[in-house]
Amino acid sequence: MMHNIYLNKIVLKNNLTLLKTTNMHKILILLLLIFLVNINLFSQNSELDRHRFIDDVRFGGGINIGAGNNYSTFSISPSAIYDFSDKFSAGLSATYVYVKNKSTVSRTTNIYGGSVLALYKPIRNMQFSTEFEQLKINQNIAFLNDADLWQSALYIGAEYVTGNISMGLRYDVLFDKATNIIYSSALSPIFRVYF
Repeated sequence: MMHNIYLNKIVLKNNLTLLKTTNMHKILILLLLIFLVNINLFSQNSELDRHRFIDDVRFGGGINIGAGNNYSTFSISPSAIYDFSDKFSAGLSATYVYVKNKSTVSRTTNIYGGSVLALYKPIRNMQFSTEFEQLKINQNIAFLNDADLWQSALYIGAEYVTGNISMGLRYDVLFDKATNIIYSSALSPIFRVYF
């Protein structure tokens, strides 16, 4: 009788161990399936919802070529802006200007530098802008020493926007007619194209 009780305990213990092992296998298989389904769903969502930085960057700028009786000029100003939202953008711009003037004394001017700009569009076709520009001016004047200087400008502007094009006016709040050798007025036109 004692032997039967002992055998019954062993059989019961083995059955419980087998039951626990079987349940453990089922739980592990269930957890593995849930894990695999979650990985699959996560990868599908990340492919659809992935947003790349470059998707909100717009590139643009301007080119200018001018010629007259005694002068010629060429300028290029590439820029890139990042759209933080539908209303606010900010970015950087580079500038290079070459001027050849032969009116009285032969003079060559190279202007290069950059700017930081911010654009705010409160309504559909209206845009306000601020831009800080820093330009290095290098003048080579015949029979005189070369002149090198820096010129700063802080513009506040208002523009009409249609599609990728904006045009308007900007005002340089740092403008000083006595020291500014690039512009003749604090007010200047704006024409921007961004893609």
